[in-house]
Amino acid sequence: MSVPFYVSPEQVMKDKADFARKGIARGRAVVVVACADGIVFASENASRALHKISEIYDRVAFAAVGKYNEFENLRVAGVRYADLRGYSYDRSDVTARGLANAYAQTLGTIFTTESKPYEVELVVAEVGEDPGADQVYRLTYDGSVADEHGYVAMGGSAEQITAKLAEDWRPGMDLTAALRLAVQALGSDAAAAAAGSGPRTIAPDQLEVAVLDRARTRRTFRRLGAGALSALLQTEPTAPAGHDTPGHDAPGPDTPPEPPA
Repeated sequence: MSVPFYVSPEQVMKDKADFARKGIARGRAVVVVACADGIVFASENASRALHKISEIYDRVAFAAVGKYNEFENLRVAGVRYADLRGYSYDRSDVTARGLANAYAQTLGTIFTTESKPYEVELVVAEVGEDPGADQVYRLTYDGSVADEHGYVAMGGSAEQITAKLAEDWRPGMDLTAALRLAVQALGSDAAAAAAGSGPRTIAPDQLEVAVLDRARTRRTFRRLGAGALSALLQTEPTAPAGHDTPGHDAPGPDTPPEPPA
């Protein structure tokens, strides 16, 4: 009788973690920056349809990196959770902490019971009445939750981007300063560090940016288009051309590859 192949639980968990981390590292980074006016989300994303930053509820938003189909399933589940809880109880009962706990349970169960873990990393954020009441939670592929303060970066080149944020972020920044810092941080990735020429310049039409606006009483989430970004960043809007169009974005975990012609 043949002896079944044995792999220790420690090795199985390590292999799953390595697999998930490699998938997440291939995705374009997302930056979340808290400021006096609310919470800014920014990512380098040329697609106008495949969003990495989305609204969940009145004062709660969601950002993700990794495989699009996996984090889109989590986003939809989060919207359903928020709608059901807000309808059953009260809209104020829908919080980022409750949503983060629900996501942590889901990701932890998938990581331990399924053969393939989700290749995703998430941020769930809630804007408060004042900056001290803001909540930002970062969730990893295994269901671990971290309570972040001020800023967070995830995805590819997260270490280089976090170093830029740690160097320049300060409490009480206004929306414009926070947005400029987020875009500069995205340009301070591993490619820019290897080139040694300073941060890359990212055109407004290559960015996906949204804000949880503290001044709004309900539906605080709003997206910033290329025109608004050009004004805030004081750059001229550029027309997409060639490979920079959404249809020609480089394939990766966040963007499905193009079908052959």
